[in-house]
Amino acid sequence: MQFQISLGYNIEVFAMKSNQDVLIVLFLSIAITVGIISTTNLVWATPENKTLMQLQGTQNMSANSNSTNIVLVHGGWADGSGWSKQIPILREAGHKVIAVQLPTHSLADDVETVKRAIGHIGGPVTLVGHSYGGEVITNAGYNNPNVTGLVYIAAFAPDEGQSLTSFVDPSKFPKDLFLPDSGGFIYLNPKIFRENFAQDVNASEADIMAVTQKPFNQSIFVEKSGPPAWKHLPTWYQISESDRMIPPDVQLKFAEQMNATTLSLNASHASYVSHPDEIANFILKATKGK
Repeated sequence: MQFQISLGYNIEVFAMKSNQDVLIVLFLSIAITVGIISTTNLVWATPENKTLMQLQGTQNMSANSNSTNIVLVHGGWADGSGWSKQIPILREAGHKVIAVQLPTHSLADDVETVKRAIGHIGGPVTLVGHSYGGEVITNAGYNNPNVTGLVYIAAFAPDEGQSLTSFVDPSKFPKDLFLPDSGGFIYLNPKIFRENFAQDVNASEADIMAVTQKPFNQSIFVEKSGPPAWKHLPTWYQISESDRMIPPDVQLKFAEQMNATTLSLNASHASYVSHPDEIANFILKATKGK
């Protein structure tokens, strides 16, 4: 007697001499069938399981694709660590974040630094700039397909051809505030840093900010800004009502010319340090287009 069993494989059994032999072959065929099924399909393809797998796949795709990346840009006399209170909040909300370190040697170098960060983190990107960082994102976001929104935190937002001196006159600040070094870089006097830059920040924290400040090349004051990204992108602007570096009325004009969504705080120039939760929530709303 000869049987041929087809299970995707051909197995031939010869010379069956009894019914007992036939039973052995049948049991063997069942064992092979179960083994093949178990090794090739660990989950039974029931309609319920298929639906569950599809839902899990959709959830994973959603988790990976619904977050806007965020690039944080500091201003003069600061550095990327100034965003240390916002970074955990933004990351816990599911966003990838980069806080750039600007060279502050020239506007062009700083714009290129931010453009590299945008390319590194990938789109879509919300750019956030404080103070001089506002001028940087105004230029870095222009005609950049990865950038979807701009957030200004007590920041400059110049039009093309304007410079920082179009809005502030360094000669009108307190006499001893600016301390130039031998290379033409300016420090803020640590002795009066807090009262001019961060009067609502606790004294010990403001002292650390003064010590870690990044000097600012004085040539940047007169560099001309290029075509502004805010003419083509949605914008958000936080106004610091007690700012002693950029007058609040100047900030209001920036917000109005951009038709920005605004947030006003009774804050110093360093609002992102003194009001971290409000600033973080403002950024999160911007990533959602609110």
